[in-house]
Amino acid sequence: MTKTTPPFSTARITAIGTYTPDRVLTNEELEQMIETSDEWIVKRTGIRTRRIAAEQEFTSDLIFAAIENMLSRYPVELSDVDYIIVATSTPDTIFPSMAARVQAKFSIAQCGAIDVSAACAGFTASIQLANSLLLSGVYKKILVVGADAMSKITDYTDRSTCILFGDGAGAIVMEYTTDQPGCLLASFSRTDGNGGHQVYLSQLAPTIEQTPIQTNGKIVQNGREVYRWAVTNVSKGIQQLLADHEYTIDDIDWFVPHSANMRIVEAILERTGIPREKTLTSMEQFGNTSAASIPLALDQAVQQGIVKQGDNLLLYGFGGGLTEAAVFIRW
Repeated sequence: MTKTTPPFSTARITAIGTYTPDRVLTNEELEQMIETSDEWIVKRTGIRTRRIAAEQEFTSDLIFAAIENMLSRYPVELSDVDYIIVATSTPDTIFPSMAARVQAKFSIAQCGAIDVSAACAGFTASIQLANSLLLSGVYKKILVVGADAMSKITDYTDRSTCILFGDGAGAIVMEYTTDQPGCLLASFSRTDGNGGHQVYLSQLAPTIEQTPIQTNGKIVQNGREVYRWAVTNVSKGIQQLLADHEYTIDDIDWFVPHSANMRIVEAILERTGIPREKTLTSMEQFGNTSAASIPLALDQAVQQGIVKQGDNLLLYGFGGGLTEAAVFIRW
């Protein structure tokens, strides 16, 4: 089925770049740290390795490196960027924002700069926001980043969570267009704040909606409940997005879900009918990198020539909040 781009899209993606740290943490190394095994981890998560930031390497460093990677590969300028959006749950500092740090690092003269806190849905939520800003006509060029240093907030004595997380960053440039079709074909958002206590990071408040929580500054997750929520709601969200915009599964060239773990992804594929061979993930090599997982999977496919210009991609982020954000884009 051929569709024309709806009038609510005035954006095109003109560049992409990614970065992951040098240190590789293998399942075999985790066997020496906690009671687990490579077979157990792979069977339940699909993860074989993850990248871990150095002791003095933080989210800002990951972001800068991803942007530098993008600049080395594409003839794109940052001097005329007029808005920066960084999606992260692990900022070096609460303020200044990581977006402000990007502005300073790359000497961007005049721009807005904000961080977005939407956990693993942050990158796709930021694409939605960037498209809206471009649609307003006030902004013409936006730098969007998804980055997390999850190892900094991981409790390596908690065998249920420490096997999952890794560090990474991805960046794209979105530009206003009038002479080309826009990239955003459809979008979808949904939040269930009542489930916020199922996966969280807290340093101050001892409760979420009257539910007692830990405040040790480490991520806490009820894996069983998050699995149930994600499989049920992401599957329904995909079906609703397609139905609302009169698309079908056949219109999807590539599905790029948040790489939480392979069991969640496989269950979503089974419920929706999306073929495994059309699905791009990054957790096998990099683990769950939160806001970075979707750009990491996408960029791998771009560099390998798997994703080609004109392909339709469904990017679907989901995670803490509990929050979902999806965009159906044309590459």
